[in-house]
Amino acid sequence: MRFVLGSGSPRRRELLAQLGVVADDIRPPDIDEDPRAGEQPRPYCIRLAREKAVAVEAAEDDIVLSADTTVALGRRILGKPADAGEAAEFLTMLSGRRHRVITAVAVRRGARIWERDVVTQVKMKNLSNPELNAYLQSGDWRGKAGGYGIQGPAGAFIPWINGSFTAVVGLPLAETANLLLAAGYPLYEADT
Repeated sequence: MRFVLGSGSPRRRELLAQLGVVADDIRPPDIDEDPRAGEQPRPYCIRLAREKAVAVEAAEDDIVLSADTTVALGRRILGKPADAGEAAEFLTMLSGRRHRVITAVAVRRGARIWERDVVTQVKMKNLSNPELNAYLQSGDWRGKAGGYGIQGPAGAFIPWINGSFTAVVGLPLAETANLLLAAGYPLYEADT
């Protein structure tokens, strides 16, 4: 049995390492991540995690883990910004407001899929122009849903969350551990 991480996210690798899990292989899937017409944020996120897990080539007994993190402001999906302008637009929308961060995890072994999603409420403080501009110049917004990463400099913008911090970073550890155990991954077995 091999463990295949279906994600190129360095944050997910770091979070898995906290569980003592190191991927035997890393295979980020290439799928269409555009939301479907009228698709709500939570079903969208769950669908992407599942499609990513299915898209990863793996042997029958390999365990594949894929995930997706989506920032939702009401019914609006805020994905990864294409450029600094879109990151500024997202952060301006989130400034001073509560939003949801949804992370869905899918674990596949053969044809079987185990999945969970976690929704965390997050409040962003009112951002001043100097704060917003400094953050945009840092480049930390690149590749991050909603245009920010709570584990980096933007953590200073988040005075309150209700839910899973690790889910906001990109992988809810408690739920992920349970999915890996359900799929037969020897998570807590000592080396012999």
